[in-house]
Amino acid sequence: MKILVATQKPFSAAAVAGIKEIVEGAGHEFAALEKYADASELVAAVADADALIIRSDKVTAEVLDAAKNLKIVVRAGAGYDNVDLAAATAHKVVVMNTPGQNSNAVAELAVAMMIFMARTQFTPATGSEVQGKRLGIQAFGNVGRLVGAKAKALGMEILALDPFLTPEQIEAGGAKPVFNLDELYASSDYVSIHIPALPSTIKSIGYDLITKMPKGATLVNTARKEVIDEEGLMKALEERPDLKYVTDVMPDNYETLREKFGMRVFATPKKMGAQTAEANMNAGLAAARQICDFFATGNTRFQVNK
Repeated sequence: MKILVATQKPFSAAAVAGIKEIVEGAGHEFAALEKYADASELVAAVADADALIIRSDKVTAEVLDAAKNLKIVVRAGAGYDNVDLAAATAHKVVVMNTPGQNSNAVAELAVAMMIFMARTQFTPATGSEVQGKRLGIQAFGNVGRLVGAKAKALGMEILALDPFLTPEQIEAGGAKPVFNLDELYASSDYVSIHIPALPSTIKSIGYDLITKMPKGATLVNTARKEVIDEEGLMKALEERPDLKYVTDVMPDNYETLREKFGMRVFATPKKMGAQTAEANMNAGLAAARQICDFFATGNTRFQVNK
């Protein structure tokens, strides 16, 4: 089987070498398309591929139409909204992610962002401490639990909301369960968002929720840009000069937000939650192993388009 690694933003050289070793060790052919400039290059490259490993690369219906031999796509990372799942299912292509491989990197960034904003973006101005503050975690999965553990070690009180977990499971993860979004936002000095971008979550966090946050609160987004109602965010920041927003996913209206609100808003230049050497390696190797296991045994444990 031909396994293609297609990445506009390449894996590290060590990760690529590790992927190649796993692929060829299992008796498959390895191929790579890195730093491609246009989607047409991906369309051409997938023509004879049996499997595809991607990062934030878009696997569209056009890509799937061109990939006549394609059986599986693995997104090296947790999010998979860059893959057209309906088109993949129609083409009988299995789509997987690699949950947990980037979790620690994202969790460390979320905590760092909280401290960055608490300490006035490391300027000489007087800041505040996170110890003793309440952190609300929206979605208590792999990343959320790690954020909670790290924040608890800093002396924060942890609240969590996750509709897929029981209160007992949330408590076992070291957090106090909260049962609705209004309560989570109203009770938290910091809210850390870890939800995917789905039809039910897109623009779900806006004016009404944000303005429920206590005085001086900060909203932290290392999830997806699309879950924020950016106009609602702007309105909330206008009406509540005590609120702050920090994100790993630059808003479309970022220049306007910075112009209006200055250091109350900060976005990283590009999404960098998973941009560590460790996460890069972990996710890439996991993707290769999952594909080889799929071809050897039919294992579809991490399939997301069932």
